[in-house]
Amino acid sequence: MPYTVTFWGTRGSIPTPGAHTVRYGGNTPCVAVEAGDQLVILDAGTGIRALGAQLVERQTGPIRAEILLSHTHWDHIQGLPHFRPFFAAGNEVRIQAPQQGAATLETILRLQMHPAVFPVPLDALSARLTVDQVTPGEFTVGAFAVRAVRLRHQGLTLGYRLTPRNGGASLAYVTDNELGTGGDYDLPATWRRDFVQFLAGTDVVIHDAMYTPAQLEQHRGWGHSTYEEALAVAAEAGVRQLVLFHHEPVHGDDAMDGVVAEARRVAGRLGAVTAVTAAQEGMRLTL
Repeated sequence: MPYTVTFWGTRGSIPTPGAHTVRYGGNTPCVAVEAGDQLVILDAGTGIRALGAQLVERQTGPIRAEILLSHTHWDHIQGLPHFRPFFAAGNEVRIQAPQQGAATLETILRLQMHPAVFPVPLDALSARLTVDQVTPGEFTVGAFAVRAVRLRHQGLTLGYRLTPRNGGASLAYVTDNELGTGGDYDLPATWRRDFVQFLAGTDVVIHDAMYTPAQLEQHRGWGHSTYEEALAVAAEAGVRQLVLFHHEPVHGDDAMDGVVAEARRVAGRLGAVTAVTAAQEGMRLTL
């Protein structure tokens, strides 16, 4: 089954609009996966606002969207209250994400739209909203078989691997993941080996590459990786294409050009990843 992958938000931590981020983008994480009338949205950072506007503009019937959240840190959910399909009767949206400690997903979403911080409460949405919690393992989302794996990041953060149930290319979405030795994430000693198996043979992997190697020295334990670390694990897993993601807020377009150039030099040296690029807002891949 062919499908498209469109990047609506590529930035990590905080939106960075301005002339210096025109090409790579300033919106926080949001990726749309579309196969016919099937829509799966990966994360709901500020990029989901423009996606929602486009969905409404081209709407010919009820909008049905599946939203998979990697976790509920602010930069991955801050666009949700501005997702226009929420505000029209007949639309259907399901949000799935891992629970965070004692806080259920529904509790987190209600607090995000509490009158203290947002004028429209969750109960005022016109669309039909379903909220489900997911855990590491396997489940289905429409036309896709999904595998979820726990990542090395604060809180319960999941990476997702999507494969069409009737056959086709696979996509892995892995943002906010510390591949190095920093941090204490209470994961088994076999985690890296298991993670490589999770990625093995994936056609396209979108992976956190927030830091340069020099920046990482000041940010160990913050839950993010470098492009070198992302390339190394992609090579080990036999990944066909790597897309660097969750860009550092201080990296403007010129800095990102440098990151891509250096990443491609590293990829050439490793000789195992056929293509590497960095996500740009508006970039579309066809799988």
